[in-house]
Amino acid sequence: MHKLPFDTVLIANRGEIAARIIKTLRKLGLRSAIAYHEVDALTPAVSMADLAIPISGRTPVASYLDIAQIIAAARKANAGALHPGYGLLSESAEFARTVIKAGITFIGPAPETIELMGDKIRARNFVQRNGFPVLPCAIEEDDPPTFVSRAQAVGYPLLVKPTGGGGGKGMRIVRDPDALEAAIEQARSEARRCFGDGRLYVERYLEMPRHIEVQVLGDAFGNLVHLFERECSVQRRFQKIIEETPSPALSPELRTRICDAAVGIARAAQYQNAGTVEFILSEGDFYFLEMNTRLQVEHPVTEMVTGVDLIAEQVYAAAGRELALSQSDIASNGHAIELRLYAEAPERGYVPTTGKVLLLEYPDGVRIDSGIMLGQHITPEFDPMLAKIIVHAPSRIEAAMKAHRAIRALVLLGCETNASLLARILADEAFLGGQLHTGYLEENPHLAADNFATGLSAFLASAALLTRPVRASADAVPELHTAFGSWRN
Repeated sequence: MHKLPFDTVLIANRGEIAARIIKTLRKLGLRSAIAYHEVDALTPAVSMADLAIPISGRTPVASYLDIAQIIAAARKANAGALHPGYGLLSESAEFARTVIKAGITFIGPAPETIELMGDKIRARNFVQRNGFPVLPCAIEEDDPPTFVSRAQAVGYPLLVKPTGGGGGKGMRIVRDPDALEAAIEQARSEARRCFGDGRLYVERYLEMPRHIEVQVLGDAFGNLVHLFERECSVQRRFQKIIEETPSPALSPELRTRICDAAVGIARAAQYQNAGTVEFILSEGDFYFLEMNTRLQVEHPVTEMVTGVDLIAEQVYAAAGRELALSQSDIASNGHAIELRLYAEAPERGYVPTTGKVLLLEYPDGVRIDSGIMLGQHITPEFDPMLAKIIVHAPSRIEAAMKAHRAIRALVLLGCETNASLLARILADEAFLGGQLHTGYLEENPHLAADNFATGLSAFLASAALLTRPVRASADAVPELHTAFGSWRN
C-alpha cells in the first residue's frame, strides 16, 4: 500500500473524540498535533498528542471556533492534514474551504457537500427532489408573510426547527394552534442565540417515532457503502443518551430498504468520506431527517459490530485512496450498545454539573472512549459529555446486561453524572423489550427521578447520626431552631 501523503495530522477538537482520533493516528504511524485552550491543558488528549499547541480566545469555546488560530496551529505543527472531529467547526463549509486553501488536507467531505447537506432546508429539498421520503413541511423563507398559515395547513402536531445547528436546540413541539406563533418566536430567538441563524421551518411531528441512522462511507472514485444502522431513540430533549446497533425495530427487509435509501441519498450528493443519514421511523415508514457530514459521537457501536475503524477509513479517503471495502465485505456481528456519561443531574431536570474528578475507575472488559482524567476540573464551558462506555456481545440482551454491569462498576467521585439513570434504563422492562421511541424518557419520568438516591441519602443521614460528633452537633441545635423543621431561607 502506498505511503500516505502526510505524516502529521492536526486535530481541531477536544475531549474524548480528540483522544479517539489520536489512537487511530498512532496505529497508522502518523504524528498527532492538537490545538488546545488552557482549560483543557490537563486532559487526556493533550497529554497523548505528539505536539500540543495552545490557543486562546474570549471564551474557551471561542478559541476552538477561531479558524485563523486553528490554521496557524496546523502550520506551526507542519501538519499535512486536519481532522475536525465532531461539533465545533466540523460542519463548517467555510472552515473546510479555508483548510484546503491553506494547502492542508481536510479529513471530511468536500466543502460543497457540507453546504448542500449541512443546511437542513437545502438538504431536505435535495432529498425530496431525488425521490426519497420526507415529512410534509412549510419553509419560512419560501414566503415569510404566509409562514404561519402554511404551517397550520401542514396539520398538527407540528415541530418547529431551525435551519442550521443541531443537538435539539431551538426545536419546539406544537400541539395547540394558539401556541404556534409563540413557539416560532421562541425557536427563532434560541436559534439566533445558538447558531447566529434565525431561519426556521415547520414539519409534521410524528408521535412516538424511532430515530434510526445509517453510517455511510464514500471515496473519490464513486464507491459508496453503508455500515448498517444505529438506533438512537433513547434521548432527552432531542439529545441522545444510549445508542445501539442493530436496531431491534428493523426486519431484514426494512433494514435493506432504509440502508439502500441512505446510500442512494449519499450517492446523489456525490458524498465522499464518512457521513450519517438520519431517519424518523414510524409504523414501518421512514422519512429523511438530516445528514451529518462528519463522524458521529456514536460511531463506536458501528466499529464494534463491523470491525471497521471509521477514522482510519476517513484518513484513507481524504488521502485519495480508493475504498478497500465493498458492500459484500461488510458484515454486522453481534450487538453493541453505547452509553453516554454526562456531567448532569437527571433528577433535577438534567442540569449540567461541575466539579473536580477526585476518583475515577472505569470498568474492565469494555471499550471506554474518555475525555477526562483524575484531577481534571469539569466545567460548564463545553458539552457535558465526559466519556462513552461501549459494550459488545453476541445478543442484545447480553449486551444490555454487560452494559448494566459496566455502568454499575464505574466509579467517578467529585462530579454528579447520569450513571444511575443509565443503569435504570438498562434494567427497564420497556428498554429490554426494545419498546423505544424518542419520547421514551418523557413517558417514563420515574427513570430520572432517582428514588434510590433519596433513600440512600436518608440511610446515610441515619448512619451519620450514630456517630458521636454528628449526634452531639444535632443535639446542640436549640429547640427554637429545631421547631422550624426543614424550612430554609
